[in-house]
Amino acid sequence: MAQLIEPHGGKGLTCCLLEGAERDAELKKAEGLKKIEISSRVKGDLIMMGIGGFSPITGFMTKEDWKGVCDNFQMADGTFWPVPVTLDISKADADEINAGDEIALYDPEDDEMMATMTVTEKFEMSEADKKYECEKVFMGEGTPTAEEFWKIAEEDHPGVQMVMEQKEVNIAGPVKVLSEGDYPEKYKGVYHRPAESRKLFEDRGWSSVAALQLRNPMHRSHEHLCKIAVDVCDGVYIHSLVGNLKPGDIPAEVRVKCIDALVKGYFVEDNVIQGGYPLDMRYAGPREGLLHAAFRQNYGCSLMIIGRDHAGVGDFYGMFEAQTIFDKIPTPSEPGKALLCKPLKIDWTFYCYKCDGMASLRTCPHSKEDRVLLSGTMLRKSLSEGGELPDHFGRDEVVAILRDYYEGLEEKVEIKTHKAATGN
Repeated sequence: MAQLIEPHGGKGLTCCLLEGAERDAELKKAEGLKKIEISSRVKGDLIMMGIGGFSPITGFMTKEDWKGVCDNFQMADGTFWPVPVTLDISKADADEINAGDEIALYDPEDDEMMATMTVTEKFEMSEADKKYECEKVFMGEGTPTAEEFWKIAEEDHPGVQMVMEQKEVNIAGPVKVLSEGDYPEKYKGVYHRPAESRKLFEDRGWSSVAALQLRNPMHRSHEHLCKIAVDVCDGVYIHSLVGNLKPGDIPAEVRVKCIDALVKGYFVEDNVIQGGYPLDMRYAGPREGLLHAAFRQNYGCSLMIIGRDHAGVGDFYGMFEAQTIFDKIPTPSEPGKALLCKPLKIDWTFYCYKCDGMASLRTCPHSKEDRVLLSGTMLRKSLSEGGELPDHFGRDEVVAILRDYYEGLEEKVEIKTHKAATGN
C-alpha cells in the first residue's frame, strides 16, 4: 500500500465543509445572521478550509496568528504557515459585531452564501499594520530596502495592492463552509479535494509525488520541469490555480485545455495527473512558494517543484529566492507542525539550439544567444501583441489553443516584461 506524506499540521485533513442535512440546517440558520460580503480571495480561502486544503487551519487568523506568520512563519500554536489568512471587514460592520457572535459570509459576485463564522476576535488594521504585512510578506531581494520597495509596490505589485485595499478591521474565528462555488462543476475531473487527489495517488501506488504549480499556460520549460520530476518520483501532479488572477493573465479554462493537449501528446499519462485548486494568486513570490508547498502536502505531495522566479511578479524577487527561502524557515518543536513537503529545486531551464534540446544553466555551456528563454510573461506578451514565438518556445498544439484565445479577445491588457522574463 502506498504511504503518502501526512497532511500539514499533524491533525490529518481538517475539513470545515458541511454537506447534506447538516448543510441545509446551517444555510437556514445563516438567513437570520448578520451578512458580511466577502472578496474573491476570501472565498478561495474559505473553500480551501472547507475541503482540507488549508489543514490544519479551520478559521481566519487572530492578531497573534497574523503577527507570528508575518514575523517568523508560525501561527500562535507554533504551526508553520507562511502567509496570513485573514478576513477584513469595514469598521461600520465591525461596530455591529462582538466576540461570540455568529455571522454569515456571502459572495456577492455569485449571489451565494459561502459560510457561517463564530467571531472570536476583532482587531484594527491601520495603514501602518497593512504596510508592515506587505514588507514582511511581499518584499524580496529585488527591492532590498523598504524605501526601494514602496517606490514601486503600490503601483506595480498586485499582492501589495490587495492588502492595502483591505478594509479597516480583521475578524478571527472558526468557520463552517457551505459551498465550493462552481468549481466542482466548471472544472469537473480537474478540481480535486485533497482526499480525492490522495485517493488518485494511492490507486496508482504512488508515495513520492511532486507538484507543479501553474498559473500560466504550460510551455516547454514547464514540460521539462515535469519530466525531470517524473524521472525521480512516482508521479507528478500538475496543479493549476483556477481562482482569480491579475488582468492580462490567461483564464483557467484555456490553461486546462493546454495542459490536456500536452499530457495527451507528450507524457506517459500513467505518470501524470492534472488537478486544479480554487485560490486566487497572492503574488507573494518566495512566501507563496512556501504556501504552495504547505497546501500541496495536504493534497498528498511530498515534493514541490520550485524553478526560476516561482510565483514572482515584476522584479520584486531574486531569481531563485523562492528556493533559498526553504533553507531559512524555522523548524517547529513539534514535528507535525513543521513543513514536510520539500522543494525540488531546479535551475533555469530553456531550449538550446547547440545542445539541440532542453537544458539548464547546470547542464548547458553555451551562450545566451544560443538559448530560447522561456517564460509565461513573454509568451503572453508575444501572443497578446500578435507576434511570433521563437521555435521551441511551446508545443504547436498549445500555441494553437492560445492563438485562438487571443484572437477572440476584444480588450487586451498591456503585458509588462521584467528581468526574469527576458533573461537580463
